[in-house]
Amino acid sequence: MLSYRHAFHAGNHADVLKHSVLTLVIEYLKQKEKPFWYIDTHAGAGIYSLDSSEAKKNAEFKTGIERLLDRRDELPELLQPYFATIDELRRAVPGAYPGSPMFAEYLLREDDRLRLFELHPQDHELLKNNFAQDRRALVAQSDGFTGLKALLPPPPRRAVVLIDPPYELKEDYAHVVRALQDALQRFSNGTYIVWYPLLSRAESQRLPQKLSELAVPSLRVELKVENPKGEFGMFGSGLFIVNPPWVLQDQLKILLPELQMLLGKTGEAEFLLEVKE
Repeated sequence: MLSYRHAFHAGNHADVLKHSVLTLVIEYLKQKEKPFWYIDTHAGAGIYSLDSSEAKKNAEFKTGIERLLDRRDELPELLQPYFATIDELRRAVPGAYPGSPMFAEYLLREDDRLRLFELHPQDHELLKNNFAQDRRALVAQSDGFTGLKALLPPPPRRAVVLIDPPYELKEDYAHVVRALQDALQRFSNGTYIVWYPLLSRAESQRLPQKLSELAVPSLRVELKVENPKGEFGMFGSGLFIVNPPWVLQDQLKILLPELQMLLGKTGEAEFLLEVKE
């Protein structure tokens, strides 16, 4: 099944959580001179127009990135790389919002590398075009779960890996756990970021526990923006981060209350920050 298109959800609350944390992780890895790789198993199109008919259909960005941009001068300094990336893209493409690989492209250095997978034919074509001029990037139209195996361990022995499937199929939840287990066997020192939706369905409820059972140092981060409304509606999202930067926990203690206040419904929103050494 290849029906999922992130263009309908670009800039929503889940994107804000995922991308703000991703920028913090990338900025930390840049503190060392040695290069690293950014690997994205489900990269999407790379750039999304918030003026498009897809984005405007549900206008999820209005309760996501727009709320942060309206208050950006009041928000913590640690969000500046996140905002700077959006600003830089919009100078070239007005009204756009970056996907995860575009945040990486703007933040990575000359010697760092991007390896991007996208199976959907239309989004792959867009992704390939968006990264055609970047010699650091390789774009593949293939399943990211499978493609990840061939890349690990990366030559510089440093990488941040984003595992971010659409969870269209129930099998995606099991694929995530297996992919992470396999990746850790091949490259135990990498930093892995697994994104997942908060849904009422059983598979979504079980995934964080299954990930937490892995014997690895990790952070579990969740932002619930409203109370559940039925089986299929997403009421928040989470990140499971393996081998997180040591500073990330303290950064999230600053960031998460701000996101809860700006993105959540009063009386319904809450966040979770769980540490496993």
